[in-house]
Amino acid sequence: MNKKIITRGTLALLFALSAPHATHTMAQEPTAEALKRPTLEDLIPGGETYRYVENLYGLQWWGDVCIKPDIDELKAIDPQSGKETLLVTREAVNRALKEAGLKELSHFYSVRLPWPGKEELLLPMPQQFAVYNWRTGQLTRRDDLPKEPAANYDLSTESLHLAYTVENNLYVDGRRITDEPLGVVCGQSVHRNEFGISKGTFWSPAGDLLAFYRMDERMVTEYPLVDITARVGELNAIRYPMAGMTSHRVQVGIYNPATHQTVYLNTGDPTDRYFTNLSWAPDGKSLFLIELNRDQNRSKLCRYDAQTGTLLQVLLEERHPKYVEPQHPLLFLPWDDTKFIYRSQRDGYNHLYLFDLGKLSAQPRSLTLESGEQTPSPLTTAGNGKSPKGAAGLQLTSGDWLVQDVLGFNAKQKEVIFTATKESPLQSNIYKVNASNGRITRLDNGQGVHRPRLSASGSYLIDSYSTPDVPRRIDLTATRNGQRLVHLLTAASPYKDFDMPSIETGTLKAADGTTDLYYRIVKPADFDPNRKYPAIVYVYGGSHAQIVTNGWMNDARGWDLYMANKGYIMFSLDNRGSSNRGLAFENVTFRQLGIEEGKDQVKGVEFLKSLPYVDGDRIGVHGWSFGGHMTTALMLRYPEIFKVGVAGGPVIDWSYYEVMYGERYMDTPQTNPEGYEATNLKNLAGNLKGHLLLIHDDHDDTCVPQHSLSFIKACVDARTYPDLFVYPGHKHNVLGRDRVHLHEKITRYFEDYL
Repeated sequence: MNKKIITRGTLALLFALSAPHATHTMAQEPTAEALKRPTLEDLIPGGETYRYVENLYGLQWWGDVCIKPDIDELKAIDPQSGKETLLVTREAVNRALKEAGLKELSHFYSVRLPWPGKEELLLPMPQQFAVYNWRTGQLTRRDDLPKEPAANYDLSTESLHLAYTVENNLYVDGRRITDEPLGVVCGQSVHRNEFGISKGTFWSPAGDLLAFYRMDERMVTEYPLVDITARVGELNAIRYPMAGMTSHRVQVGIYNPATHQTVYLNTGDPTDRYFTNLSWAPDGKSLFLIELNRDQNRSKLCRYDAQTGTLLQVLLEERHPKYVEPQHPLLFLPWDDTKFIYRSQRDGYNHLYLFDLGKLSAQPRSLTLESGEQTPSPLTTAGNGKSPKGAAGLQLTSGDWLVQDVLGFNAKQKEVIFTATKESPLQSNIYKVNASNGRITRLDNGQGVHRPRLSASGSYLIDSYSTPDVPRRIDLTATRNGQRLVHLLTAASPYKDFDMPSIETGTLKAADGTTDLYYRIVKPADFDPNRKYPAIVYVYGGSHAQIVTNGWMNDARGWDLYMANKGYIMFSLDNRGSSNRGLAFENVTFRQLGIEEGKDQVKGVEFLKSLPYVDGDRIGVHGWSFGGHMTTALMLRYPEIFKVGVAGGPVIDWSYYEVMYGERYMDTPQTNPEGYEATNLKNLAGNLKGHLLLIHDDHDDTCVPQHSLSFIKACVDARTYPDLFVYPGHKHNVLGRDRVHLHEKITRYFEDYL
């Protein structure tokens, strides 16, 4: 029987620690007869027998009605009663598609219901868009896209204008609205997906105007990647701006489908400037964006006239001695379009701020938020929730925790619904804050990691969550009081028939002696406390990632489980510099990436060595991407500790990494030569004593192959002897069937040498 292959997510992560304090243990219930152990085919996405956690795919809201897709049926669920109603069958939809000469649906998981109250499905399909009315059984709209491969579809559900890209140009309703040469890209994500950017087109609320990015990369140095599938290898050049080098230039255009005219925002010379977090005013008359300087230590919230492209006003500025990192556009209150939510880390944690657009606009100069200073007088903190007369803004949430995501609003109750780490840095829980009085209420059970979706009115949630012992539970809940109304799913463990390792979590002190770090230990299913086990540290260590959580199995990966059952103690730790602990925790690594993080990982190994069942002479380390950098750095800086390492897609020299990410954390090679020198692992190639395997993808356009190849050359010069393995045809991650091969390769290396 064929199984669905559901990828669990991102690749690289790991940990280390200090003074232990165990907080959680998970183990499989013993059985009378011996159970078999899962293989890599069971544990790794791409495996022939990969076991994934049961889910209800495609759950969504149709107004305040929950929609439950399946392969052959689409059902509606009343969130109050739980009653299910069949809306339409796949047979009926395919009948209409076949009559129109369109490709038939294979399932309902990808359909959308964006029009509350209208009995219509949006059917996004490759090279086609169609709208189906299940009451009449007819297609009410179809769009046949160009024969050339189209991408980046963006449909305005208000106006039904459809934007998409073909190669480097942008189209609207079948009309090509840009005519750019190669090297200029329109309608796609820019700034290498930093600053929360994930798309390149932005419809106005009424769908009558389209804002889009135009990125000129012609001045950026081309980087050569080679396609070896051709008999004579072919050059695939990418534009890759390395730290300190010339970067691309971005403009923001606004296209009017009625007049077919485009205006560009009058930003001035875009050189060394980043334009991020685009958002429309509710009336569609102005466009907001956040601009950063290249140093990324100053941001400006700017408002532009949508008709002329004229800069109307700089409303708000943020400054920080290290960096600011805006990642979210403005969110206007649905019950008061003169006020908006702005997210900032100015007090050290990502929190919500409520601003009055009228009062901001009336100020003689922009409001400046200086991180680390006392709150400026025009900005107050929510206490009684009342903003003093004349105040331009109110800090809506505060505390030593951070807001992770804003889900939306309950306009009737004047509430903002969001997820945050308020219970624990290891968790993501659901809250609401009243915009009138600042009162915060939790809307879930206070456990685990929640991934909710809010209904149109903000009255209900699809609450999908996991805990260390619960793979997944899905409920419909009420935002009025957090009450569970309808239970949809409790997933069984996909490993219930296997003999599984045990998992423990705890805290220890960082290298600074004061900061608590969270760790995870995975032990073999047949763990014997009287044995001495080799240990492997799985590490990531960089920003925007967290390895240890209170989610299912504490977020242990399939390979961790596999190696534990092969007789290894698997250890992970979120060092300083990683995610969900606040700005100071993250930016302690500023201008010296990998150094402070390594010190914390060594504290973790000291803890490991203190355990009577760990063989302190057999410590290995593995990680990918930033974790690949950490793996290599630990092998070179601490050669007496780490005996074997496998570094995947490693950053070796930060001067080879891209501008946006690299310069945020390292500044430029010109302004921070000492930092780049200290973190350049080629300079440490002579320190290698143990066995180190570097793995790189030949089409890696995130961490280019030059990193691993230049390190190998440095080792040749230093007369040290690492190993190298290349995956042809893959980019920064090895995906699909080859992912099982990757983990078998990694496993064999540790088996051979650790």
